[in-house]
Amino acid sequence: MNKEIDLSVSCYGKTKDLDYDLVILPWGATEPHNLHLPYLTDCILSHSVAVDAAERAKKEYGVRCMVMPPVTLGSQNPGQRELPFCIHARYETQKAILTDIVASLHTQGIRKMVIVNGHGGNNFKNMIRDLSMDYPDFLIACSEWFTVLPAKDYFDQPGDHADELETSVMMHYHPELVNLEEAGEGRYKPFAIKSLQEKVAWIPRDWQKVSDDTGIGNPKLATAEKGKRYAEAVAEKYAKLFSELAREAVY
Repeated sequence: MNKEIDLSVSCYGKTKDLDYDLVILPWGATEPHNLHLPYLTDCILSHSVAVDAAERAKKEYGVRCMVMPPVTLGSQNPGQRELPFCIHARYETQKAILTDIVASLHTQGIRKMVIVNGHGGNNFKNMIRDLSMDYPDFLIACSEWFTVLPAKDYFDQPGDHADELETSVMMHYHPELVNLEEAGEGRYKPFAIKSLQEKVAWIPRDWQKVSDDTGIGNPKLATAEKGKRYAEAVAEKYAKLFSELAREAVY
């Protein structure tokens, strides 16, 4: 536990005399994850990967990052908000949260931030474009941790939600939060329209018509070893990114 880089466990006494190169903002959602993973899976995993990467950035590159507590509000599909305790945050809500975070950090002299997103329904590009107009000297990069490296190179049957990938990485970081025996099979129905299957166009999926257990992809092949291998590789990629953003010119 490094109290210099993880604000969720840090205190003012540890941070007040240190200089930070950039801030890492994990962002997830509050939603069911099949029958075996916590509602806050997207938050927990984005935060865990971010802390892992920040520790590597400090050790390997001498770059000091501060990982913020994860934002728990994510954008949901139709059929999800009706599920118990699934919270849908509108674009306007998420933008307001991000704007307040940026405004606060900017006042404190911070000028660089990376959003580590753990929820596929979130989309920050237009928010970041707007904020770049209001804060032209504040650099914001965004990334989905689960797409940094191809899942197919690390997992046998990667899916889309509460699948082998997410379950494996959770088993690596927090095995006490996973009960694989309770997991559903993650069976799901694809779109019936071929053009939608081919991604000629996009529409939001109605989650209750797609999946019975809220999972998309079978988690049964998940192992902590697979999760460790993938998480460590992703954290290394992020550590390199953090060092480059901190030390090198973008253009």
